[in-house]
Formats: sequence, C-alpha cells, structure tokens
Amino acid sequence: MTEPVAIAVFVACAAVIFVAGGRLSHYGDRIAQLSGWHGAWIGLALMASVTSLPELVVGISSVAWVGSADLAVGDVLGSCAINLLILASLDAFVPDRRRLFGLASKSHVLAAALGIVLLAIVGVGILTREPWTLAPWIGGSSLAFLIIYFVSIRLIFQHFRTERDAGVGGGSVEGSPAGDVEPAARPGTLTHVMGRYALFAGIVVCAALLIPSSAHTIATATGLQDGFVGTVFVALSTSLPELAVSIAAVRMNAIDLAVGNMLGSNLFNVLILAIDEVFYTRGLLLGEASTTHAFTVLSVIAMSAIVVVALTFQQQSKRYLLASDALLILGVYVGNAALLLAMTPA
Repeated sequence: MTEPVAIAVFVACAAVIFVAGGRLSHYGDRIAQLSGWHGAWIGLALMASVTSLPELVVGISSVAWVGSADLAVGDVLGSCAINLLILASLDAFVPDRRRLFGLASKSHVLAAALGIVLLAIVGVGILTREPWTLAPWIGGSSLAFLIIYFVSIRLIFQHFRTERDAGVGGGSVEGSPAGDVEPAARPGTLTHVMGRYALFAGIVVCAALLIPSSAHTIATATGLQDGFVGTVFVALSTSLPELAVSIAAVRMNAIDLAVGNMLGSNLFNVLILAIDEVFYTRGLLLGEASTTHAFTVLSVIAMSAIVVVALTFQQQSKRYLLASDALLILGVYVGNAALLLAMTPA
C-alpha cells in the first residue's frame, strides 16, 4: 500500500467510524431504553463499551495482523487521553458560561479514580517489562486489568444505585443522545433495534480493521514511530464515536451521560489491553511496547486527577469560554503530544 493510498484509506475509515459510530451509539441508547436501563449507568457501562468498539477492533488487528505492540498500546492510551481532551473541550459548548464539571455529579469521581488505578498498573507493566507472567505471552497485568475492571464496574453500579435510592445525583443524568423521549413514544421493537445495532457494529468493525495497516504504512513512510501514530492519529480516529455521543449528550443537557461515557470508555480501554494480549503471541504486549508510552500514562493520570479535582470543586460558573480545569487538561495533552513528537527519531 503506497503512502497516498494509505492516507486516503485512513481518512475514509475514520469518516465511516464517525458516522457509523454515531448511529451505533444511538441504537445502543435505544437498547438501553427498551430494556429499562437509564441514567449515568448507561453512559458508564453500556455506551462506554459501545463507543470503545473501534479501539477493541483496532487493537486486535494491530497485534494479530500488523504485529505492532506499539500501535495497540498507543491507540488505547491515546484514546484515553483524547477522551479526556474531548471532555474538556465540551466545556466550551455548555451555555451560560457554566462549567461542565460543575454541573456533573460527584459520583463520577469514583470512575475517574479507579481509572487512575488501572493506568498506574499499565505504567508499571511498561516500565518493568512485565516480570510476572501467566503464560509466555500473557502478563500478570492482564489478570489485574480483568479483575479491577469488573470490580470497578460493580462498585460504581452499587454507588449509583445507592445514590438513586437516596435521591442524590445530577439533574441531567436521565438525558440521552437521542433525546428525552419516552420509549413508548418512539417506534421500533427491541429485536429491530438490536438488528440495526448489529448492522452498524459490523460497519464499524470493517472500517476499524483497515486502520492499523494504513497507519503502519503512514508511520513507515513518514519516519514516525508506531507509538506516536497510534497515540495521536489512530487514537483520534477510534475516539470519534465518543465525540459524536458526547456532543449530542451536551446538546441535550445530558451532562452526566457525557462524563460517564468518557470515564467509562477509559476504564474499558484499559481492559482492551488484556484482550489484545491474548492475540499478541509474539511476547508480552506491555513488555514489548516502547517505554515512551509511560509518558502518555503519566499524562492521562494527570488529566484524570484534574477531572477528580474539577468534579470535587463544584463551582458552576466560569469567566472565559473554557474553565481553568479544561485549560489544564488541554495543556497536559498538548504537552504530551509535543514530547512524543520530539522523541521521534529524525
């Protein structure tokens, strides 16, 4: 595949993921409504896993077909960073100079903090080259990701249920990208909606399968490392469904859905590393990934910590288009991207 063709394929696949990912998220929300699931739990559990489907497919194809640990790890970590960047950018779309994190429920602090725990384990695995292994190609961190993810989801679900029973939480929790319309007033049976969901899921999967090979060709032709391309460009393309869902959620004043979707996607993204490692039989995924990914890990941890502080500090108004917390997240992301670019061999 030549460089111009690779660029064209990459851009086309990104566009397909954005459009189909938005429809996929719409039907994922409809499934949640028809099955009786509502609130921030939709954003955290269902929508997060739905919008992270491109990262899952790209990760598996990166390790199984292209054989690049850096593309897979860079995509996951870069997607986590871009999710938080998107979340900070959404602050500009909140009307009446109100802060996005000031309107969101403090319940999201738990998800952000648990995400920091998972990211810390990723960093340890990268820097120590996975000293504890379960199999020749599966590191102990994968087991830790699996256990901590499901424990985290259970803890967060229990926390949301406790708040719901106590009548505590954000007022915008019940919104959805599709709008605040009762399921009975909207056509489509659960079977029909699930069929449409499967159709768009298939489209996203097909587009995502072509991303790694085209990205690897672009990296080779431009002299950029797979890690940088995965962290910045591939991660941006696979984060487009999160962008579509979150913009729609903020427009519907469903702040908690947008925040829950992004933080939940970051939790699920780390779990994807464990799935990727099963298909990466050349060795240990984190052990063979470049240590430069540790800088991205530290950056995402810093961005997540800023989110925790912003959610705790519940001042609702801001002076400028972006609140100071959103500007800090933006600054950390730009600094990390500049550092990765500077570390790319000339």
